[in-house]
Order: sequence, then structure tokens, then C-alpha cells
Amino acid sequence: MTNDEVKAWMKEVRERIDHALETYLDEKLLEARQISPSSLELVEGIRSLTLRGGKRLRPIVVEAALRAVAPERPGVDATTVGASLEVLQSYLLIHDDWMDQDDERRGGPAVHAMYRSDHGDHEANALAILAGDLASAYALELMLRAPFGEERDEAMQLFVRIQKEVFYGQHLDLTQDPDVARMHDLKTGSYTVRGPLLLGATLGGASDEQKEALIAYGTPLGEAFQLADDMIGTFGDAEHTGKPGDDLVHRKRNGLVALAEQRLEGEARAELATLMRSRGTPDPERVAKVTQAMIDEGIKSEVEARVKTLLAESEAALDGVGFDPGGTEILRFVARKLALRTI
Repeated sequence: MTNDEVKAWMKEVRERIDHALETYLDEKLLEARQISPSSLELVEGIRSLTLRGGKRLRPIVVEAALRAVAPERPGVDATTVGASLEVLQSYLLIHDDWMDQDDERRGGPAVHAMYRSDHGDHEANALAILAGDLASAYALELMLRAPFGEERDEAMQLFVRIQKEVFYGQHLDLTQDPDVARMHDLKTGSYTVRGPLLLGATLGGASDEQKEALIAYGTPLGEAFQLADDMIGTFGDAEHTGKPGDDLVHRKRNGLVALAEQRLEGEARAELATLMRSRGTPDPERVAKVTQAMIDEGIKSEVEARVKTLLAESEAALDGVGFDPGGTEILRFVARKLALRTI
């Protein structure tokens, strides 16, 4: 497949997922009106965030894996799985934004910020938690509707494992655990890359060898994706995230911070340590100094090089496994797009 053909394929997947999400969430609005009309705001918050945008990365990964292992199976069979993962993403984002006190998401207000127009701060935060909980139930409902057949038990166990790993990863993130690589693998690698790959493979009846190859492909790709995300979170790219880079403002111990703690010396090291220990809104000048030090001391370029190495490892795992050639080209294209954050 040519790059243009893969891009057209991805566009078709996104459009199909968007339609499925809109149809499902409209159904949930009707359901809420019948069960508890006053609770419509919960569904509306989920709906607003879910339909506002997003790159639909996870559905693309699911369908790419399905195409690689079972090219004869229509991609539409993966639509419900992809929609489920998008709603799961909304659930995690709603809670994550509340925990990180981020008021923006996808170019608009975070869900807890949306509720402030009608509620006080505490009640708005509590409602956001409820909206996230409701979205988790929706994600499960959608996954139960997916056409897995005899692979259903395996798929549901995988779906549960993905969530457990994300929760462990979020714990490591919130507590600023020094094992940043493990945090990346659990929080992002699992539900962004490895989990969706295995769900697509399971849907397609993949062999054990094919699943192992997809894990070998997905594990370094998950780390590359997270490091690229850390770059955006640190240095900023509102085009990709819908918000400016603010990881240092929130004192998030991402991959660049972990590396900076090892590499920086003297005044720059002291500035970073003071920033990470501070409370409240940090001094913008200190944030700027730390950011510039990461560039001057080669930390930014070192992470960029690491992403390229991980991308090469990921693509090499696809060789000689018997994947469909067209599916393999899609997986290679997706790997480059995820690692370089141009998807």
C-alpha cells in the first residue's frame, strides 16, 4: 500500500468511528432521559469530550492489527472495539484532567471545568468523577457488543487487564515514582498500543507467534509514543494536544524530567529540584530556565534520538512473521506516525 492509500484507509476508519460514537452517545442521551432526566449533564459531558476531537489512535491500531492477521475480515468488524476504546479514553481523560487540575482538553474545557457553569467547584469535580465512572460503564457495554465470538472471554480478560495496568501506571505518575519507564509502559503503552493491538489480533484469530510479534512491535512503540508525548507536554504543541505544554507547570515527572535529574548539574539542577518540590503555581521564570536547560544540555535531542531507536525496534519486529503485506505496511506507517506524533 502507498502512503496515500494508508492515509485514505485511516480517514475511513476515523469517519466510521466518529459515526459509531455519535450514534451510541445519542442512544445514551435517550436512555438517560428515560432513566433520570436530571442526569443528562453527565452524558452530555462525556459526549462533548468524546466527539470534540481526538486522533482515534486506538481504533486505528485495533484495525491495523486485524488487517495484518486477518485481511479477509472486514474492518467494520473492529468498529465497536475501537469505539469502546475511545469511550475508555474519555473516561481516563475526565479523571486525569481532574487529578492534574487541567482545565483544557482537545481545544475546549475539561469536563470538570464544563460543570462549573452550573455548579460550585467541589460539586463540579464530583460530577466529573461520576461522568468518568459512567463512561467506564459505557466502554464495557460497547466491548460486550463487539463481534468476538469464541474469543470473547480472552478479549474481555484483556480489556480488564488494560484498565488495571492503566490504574497502576497512573498511581506511579501521581506519586512521582522513580520508575518512569514502568509508568510509561503501564499508563500509555498498555491501552494506547499493546492492548489495542492484541484486541485486534484476538478479533482476527491470530496465532501465538503473531501475537508475540505484535507485542514486540507494540512495546517499544508505546514507549516512543509516550516520550513523544512528554516532549509535547514539556515544550508545547497545542496543535497536537489542544493545550500548551504544561508538564513542568504541574511538576509532572515525565521522561524528560527523569533524564534531567540525572544529567543536569549546578544551577540548572538546583532550579529543577526547587521547581519539583514547590507548591502552588510555580515561578514562570524558573520553568523557562529549566526548559531551556533541557535543550542546552542535550536532553531534548537525546530523547528525540531514543524515539528513533525505539521506532526502528518496533518496525523490525514485523519482519518474517507472515502478516498480510498490506497490513504490515499499515503497521509500519502507524508506527512512524505514533512515534513522530504526526497522526
